Order: sequence, then structure tokens, then C-alpha cells
Amino acid sequence: MKSILFKVCLGSLLLLMSFSLVLTAQTPTTITGTVTDKTSGNGMQGVTVAVKGATAGTITGNGGNFQLKTNHALPLTLVFTYVGYQTTEQVINNANEKVAITLSTTEILGQEVVVAASRVQESILQSPVSIEKLDARALKASPAPSFYDALANLKGVEMSTQSLTFKSVNTRGFNSNGNTRVLQLNDGMDNQAPGLNFSVGNMVGIPELDLDNVELIPGAASALYGPNALNGIVLMTSKNPFQYQGLSAQVKTGILNDGGRTSATTGFYDVAVRYAHAFNNKWAFKLNVGYIKADDWQAHDYRDQSLANGHGLQDGTRANNEGYNGVNTYGDENSVNMYNTLKTGGSLSQQLAGISAMFGGKVTPDQIFNAAMPAPNRATITRTGYNESDVVDYNTKNLKLNGALHYKITENLEALIQGSYGSGTTVYTGADRYSLKDFNMGQYKVELRHPDFYVRAYTTQERSGDSYASGTLAAGINEAWKPSTVWYSQYFGTYATQALGTFAQAYGKALQTGATDAAAYAAAQNAVTTGMPLFFQNARAKADSGRFMPGTADFNNAAAQVRSKPIPGDSKGVGAKFTDKTNLYQLEFMYNFHNLIKFAEILVGGNYRRYTLNSEKTLFAVDDNGKEFRINEYGGYVQIMKKLVDDHIKLTGSLRYDKNMNFNGQFSPRLSAVYTFLQTHNLRVSYQTGFRIPNNQDQYIDLNTPQAHLIGGLPFLRERYGLNNGPVFTLQSVLAGAPKAYTFREFKPERIQAYELGYKALIAKRLLVDAYIYKNDFNNMNGSQVLVKPASGTTPQQIFSVPVSAEETVKSWGWALGLDYSLPLNFTAGGNISYNELSNEKDLGSFLAMFNTPKVRYSLNAGNRNIANSNIAVNVVWKWQQSYIWQSSFVGPNVNALALSEIPAFGTLDAMISKFFPKAKTTVKLGGVNILNKSYVQSWGNPTIGSQWYVSLGYNL
Repeated sequence: MKSILFKVCLGSLLLLMSFSLVLTAQTPTTITGTVTDKTSGNGMQGVTVAVKGATAGTITGNGGNFQLKTNHALPLTLVFTYVGYQTTEQVINNANEKVAITLSTTEILGQEVVVAASRVQESILQSPVSIEKLDARALKASPAPSFYDALANLKGVEMSTQSLTFKSVNTRGFNSNGNTRVLQLNDGMDNQAPGLNFSVGNMVGIPELDLDNVELIPGAASALYGPNALNGIVLMTSKNPFQYQGLSAQVKTGILNDGGRTSATTGFYDVAVRYAHAFNNKWAFKLNVGYIKADDWQAHDYRDQSLANGHGLQDGTRANNEGYNGVNTYGDENSVNMYNTLKTGGSLSQQLAGISAMFGGKVTPDQIFNAAMPAPNRATITRTGYNESDVVDYNTKNLKLNGALHYKITENLEALIQGSYGSGTTVYTGADRYSLKDFNMGQYKVELRHPDFYVRAYTTQERSGDSYASGTLAAGINEAWKPSTVWYSQYFGTYATQALGTFAQAYGKALQTGATDAAAYAAAQNAVTTGMPLFFQNARAKADSGRFMPGTADFNNAAAQVRSKPIPGDSKGVGAKFTDKTNLYQLEFMYNFHNLIKFAEILVGGNYRRYTLNSEKTLFAVDDNGKEFRINEYGGYVQIMKKLVDDHIKLTGSLRYDKNMNFNGQFSPRLSAVYTFLQTHNLRVSYQTGFRIPNNQDQYIDLNTPQAHLIGGLPFLRERYGLNNGPVFTLQSVLAGAPKAYTFREFKPERIQAYELGYKALIAKRLLVDAYIYKNDFNNMNGSQVLVKPASGTTPQQIFSVPVSAEETVKSWGWALGLDYSLPLNFTAGGNISYNELSNEKDLGSFLAMFNTPKVRYSLNAGNRNIANSNIAVNVVWKWQQSYIWQSSFVGPNVNALALSEIPAFGTLDAMISKFFPKAKTTVKLGGVNILNKSYVQSWGNPTIGSQWYVSLGYNL
């Protein structure tokens, strides 16, 4: 496949160059002029000057002067755009006349043009589906420390923070860490890490200095974008080097603060540089480099999620519960029931018989055992674990490199080669807390584009570096120091010796004082119960004697050995290294027939994709030949758009077909209508279907974790582990004391039927209203089923976590309302509120839908981008969300089953103030997020987020 892709790319480039050689020579027309600020009268540098309907363009230089060479025949229309200013068009009839343009600042809302909703340019007011957009102007005014953080301020958007540099975006329910239901595109390239099938935040995304805009569609978008665009799409577009030239730079530094961290207050540093240049309006290039370094947020939730020995989340500790399993302590997941082990193992037979004989058989061995041991439901013992801060690398960093070379074959036909590379260290929460250490990924593409079509080929190359599973690491350190068989033997032996000795002494003493046999037995029982806390303490002290302590040479050496060995390890020890070198290859195209077919706007497109799984046999299953799998997919779509009744009604219909080698083909239709009245009022209604192919891990994962053995949902894996040959029971039914056998059904792609009714309007050029209500019906919803395979012979009981398709239709609904108001003197105020609900949760039985979304979330903002023309900007944002239940494979099985994993409600206040110095083209910005320092978490087991303050200095932003 690599060879094929290389040949396609090389052939495309050669073909592009051939096109340029056969073009008819033509003398270009040169247009010159000046652009000035209407208020100050000063020339404006950096204004984009483009030929309307073409890719030809330039930017103004010093003093606002520009020179544009074009082969377009006169008359033509030039479009002048600059962030924060009203777009102006000018018809050019005579190239000899110098053009003079003045631009006015504007706060008129609803003027954005979007592409993501229909793959064609259209007014955001007339989009057929709900859509949000962030442009450079909005990003400059945001108090968020990065544009990716600013996405959380959009209507209906949830964020799950796993690290300072790793955040997952979601809309309309079913949130997750590493979200596979939201598609993220960077300049048209799927930004997912191929082995993980989700985007690693913006670690390998577009650098902020190179970002032109972000468009976000909440809800299904499969009809145009295919698999994974089930819950939404984030479309990020970088700056074209023809239009955005020159040097830009930014330095940002500040502090992170949270009282639960090892060091409460630490610094962070963010540096970025961009340079772009064009030659003769034919060639252009851009280069970007960015680097972030910080001490990361830390996860320090030490609540007890074992629910063992009569304890709960809030009252269990290592001191009072021998079965303790902290949320963010690792290595303590390994548990054994002491009562059952000693009862069935027979290791105490001689001691019990000896004590019974000592008292003439007045007390039987079974009576002695039951008195000396904790009850079976109070006898769970776990090994002593390590806190997350002992085993996770919190030295987070992120290096981004990006470059592109563009060539204009004609004014409307452009070829480009682009490469993006990102590397760094961060933390991801999956079934374990994964320390992605020196993780790196590259995306490389060639593309031919025209206003009417594009053809692109790209590849994504993922390399996991020295990444490892921190929970597995902690367990491996324990095993390297002392195998569990030895540890538990020492623990049980110490406990039994002291408990049996206490029983015998108390029983004999009672008999000597004339007590009856029953009274003596009761006295002995009481003595054991009284001494039990001390017996537990002494047993753990004995078993933990010589334990490797964090920071010591022994601990560090053991950790290094475990980190260097791939998961799950071998006969010589546990391995925690997470290895993934999976690649993705894609070829795609789109063509718009609007210049050939006039009665309607018709476009078609298609793609072919291949995944080559490569975890070096540590994460993914292998076939019968011992090789990891390749996965092939292809798809195509057609869309027809027609305007009626003097353009008051816009009808759009689209149909897409996709096929994955492991599943049946999927059709995804979409129908929508937009009715425009009173010029700026728009009603829209849409029906669309979407689907999600189970991600690569859900298909092929084969991984032992501290919580369960994770296997993919494809039938051959169930056969491989014998889950089809004999009873397996749902964990919920086992915990309830009434084991219920589980019957597998076909594992299928998720399907969604989505209905939306919306209204968007600009009222009196000051109030922007955007409202919608939606209803989603999911079929074959992929969720996790935790199963218990009973012990058989010498094989102990096993717990499996298997992705399955729900039999029931999973239903959700919600609504959202956004209001933005333009006040006098450039002040603005606004807010949004969203509501999301899982409608039929009670009907889903043991199936974990993992909705993971607050019912109510709202945001309020107020600001001014230019106070009294002083070039000072301010903005304040308040966000709040309701508490909700989070379910995932990281949550302890018992807590998951009982839906106890609540994420508390929280609110945050963010603010910023900035000053722009026009002559120096420099912006100074001071900002803070969560400035009230009310710490919070966004999902179970994830880090606690405190306050973040920063100051930045930007040049030519």
C-alpha cells in the first residue's frame, strides 16, 4: 500500500507539473491600490485581496499597498477581508486606475461563511444543519489559553480533559476519553491516531498561529463525511500562504495551580513561530514551529472504588479496608478472597486439627476457621498500590512542525504538498491511564484543488514512542519486587498465625474460668474480632516488608524494566509498554458540477482507506499466521441542492454508501430544508442517518488490564477465548447474587436516525438567535459488556470486557439556545444553554450506553474587542454544568455496574484583557481560566483541573 500511495502521489505531482507546461501563455493584468482604516486613516497591512470566485489573491504590505497580477478578464470583482472589519467588494473595470479602499470595523453578527455543513460555501444563517464557527477574530477575544480550549465555549460542546495537552471534544451525549464518534479534520485530513481511532487533542493538529478558522457541526454528519462523524465533526482550516504572508510569532507563559498536585503551583511555556511567503503569485510556502512545556495536571482521586468488605466510595481507605482499590492508585486492583483461598486450599488443616485436638474436640476445625477468619464478604485482600504521581510522567510537552509548498497551475487550480508532525508527552485515559511518552505522529498529503473540485492523497503515521500503561506499570513493579503468590502467602500466613493463636488462647482461658463450651467459643470469637485490625496491619506489614518505595533505586530500576517490556509481559515479568505503529492511507476526491449543470448544485465524492495495524502483537489480536490485520474501507456520496421561490427555500438531499471489510455496507441519506424569510430569519428542518464502524480497538483489541481482559467484538475473538462454549454471566447479575447467562448477538456498526428542527436569525442587525431541538435514535449502539467466565478446573475465574451491540434502540434528545447581542460602543454580550438526555436508560438493562453527559450546561459571556478605539479588548466567560454519571472501562466494574461514578457539578470563570500596538504589530494579552480556582474533574479518573493564568506577547497575529 505504501508503494501504491507513493506512486499515486508522485504521479499526481508529475501530472500537475505537466498541466502547467501546456498552459497557454498569457500576459497578466496588474492591479494596484491601497487599503486604509476608515477611522484612523492609516494604511492597513495584512488585508487579504482576492478575486471573487477564484483562488487568486494577495495581501497588502506596508502602508496598505498591494499589487495583484491576474489572468482574469476585466471586469472582475476584488474582495477585501480583514479580521474584525466588514468585508468589502470592489468591481474593477480598468486596471490602470489605482484602487482605494477603506475598511470599517464591524460587530455585525451572523456574517460568517461556512463550508462544513454542505461542503460548499454558504451563509452560516442558511446552513441546513446546526453549525458553530470560530474565526481568528473570535479566538483573539477568547480568554481560553488556546483555540482548542475555546471550543468548550461553543453551544452544546463538552470537553474531557485528560492532560493539559490532551482534551477530547464531544456534542449531544455519549462523551468519552478519546472520542471515536466525533470526526476531526485538519485541512481535510482525518486527524485520528490510526491505532486509537481518535484525535489526540491538538497535539498533531494545526498550530494556533496558522489557524484560519474552526467549524463545528454538532450531531450526525455521516452523509457527507462517512464513518465516525456520528456525534459531530470539527473542521479546522489553516491559513493559505498566498493570502497570509510574513512572519508571525507568539510567546506565552503562565502558571497552573491546584492544591492536590505534588507541587501546587508550576509554570508552563508556549512558543510558536510562523513564516509564509509567495513568489510571483505562483509559488508560496509556509513553515510553522510550536513548542509547549509544563508540569501537567495530576489525577489524585483516592476514593475506594472496590466497594469491598462493606465499604463504599466515600468511607473506604487503605487504613480501614484491606480490599481497598483507589481510583488513582494502581497495583491495588489485584484482589484475592482470603476466606475462600484458605478454606479451599487446605493450608491450615493441620493447625486447625491441632487446636481442635488440644481442646478434646469440643470445637471443630470448621468452627475454629469461621471464628478466626473474616466473613467471606469481608475477606477481600488487595496488594498495596502506588499513587498515580508515582508512576505517570507529568512532564508534558508538545512539539509541532508544519510546512506546505503551494503552486498555482492557473489562477483557479492549485497544487500543494503539506506535512505536519507532532511529538510529545501527555496522558490519556482509556481502560488504564496511559502515559503517552515521546508519542509522535505525522500527516503528509498531496492535493490538487480548484473551486469546483479537489483530489487528495494522504497518510497518517502513528508511533507510540515509549508510552506505557501506568496501572499495569504499578502492578508490574509489585510483581518484580515480590510475586503475588508469595505476597498473599505471607499475608495469609501472618494473619492466620495471629488469629488462630488469639482464638486458642482466648478459648482456653475461658474454659479455665469455668465457661461453657458455647461461652468459651463466643469469647474466642470476640477476641479475634477485637484483634482483627491489628492482625490485618501486621499481615500487610509482613507482606510489604522490603517493598520498593517511589524514588528509590530499586523502584526506578524495576519501573524501567517493566516500561521496556511490551504489554502484557512474558514469563519473566509484567510488561507495561504500549506499542502502536499503525498507519492510515487515504485517497479521496470531490467534484461540484455547478458550472456544468444549472438546474441544481450537484456534487459527488468518494474515498478509499486502509489501516495497517501494528502493535508488535501487544495490543491487537493476530491472525492464524501470527500477523496483525489490515482493514480496508471505501465510500462515496452524492449531494443535490436546489433553491426555490426566489431563493427563499433551499432543499438539500445527499446519499452516501460505505463498506468496511468486516461489516455489511452502510447507506447514509440526509434530507434538509431551509426557509428564509424577512431576509435574515431562517427555519431549518433535517432528517439524516449516520453510522460508526466499530473502531480498530473495538474490532481487534486483545489486552489484559488491571480491571479486565479486553477483547474485540469480532466473532473469532469470542471463539478464541471460549466465550461461546459454555456459560458466561453478566457482572451485574453476579454482583446481585443471581448469575444470569449472557447470549451474544451479531456485532454491528452503530446506526443513528437524527431529526433536527432549528431557527437562526439576525434581528435588527444586533441580536443573533440560534436555537434547535433534536432527537436521536441509535441502533446497534456499541457499548461495553463486562462478563464473568467461571473458574473451570485449574483455570481461575476470568473477567472479560467485550464491545457489544445493544439490542434495544438507545434514544436521546435535547435542545440548545444561543443568543448574542451587539451593544453600543463595540460591547457584546451573549450566552448559550444546552440540554441533553438519555431518554430510555431504564429500558437498557445491563447494557452500558455510556451517555456521560450533563443534562444542563450553559455559558455566559461579555466583552469588547476594541474599547473606544483604544485597541484594548476584554472578555469574561462563565460556564456551568450539572453533575452526571460517567461510565467507562476505567471505572471499577462494581462502581460501573451500580452507576456510582458521579462527576460533580462545577462552574468556571474565565477572563482576559489585551492591548494591540498597531505600529509594532504586537499584541499583549493577560488571561486566566477558572480564576476562582474551584477545582473540578470532567470524567472519572481524569486529573483535577485548577486555575491557569497566562500572559502572551504576539507579533503580527
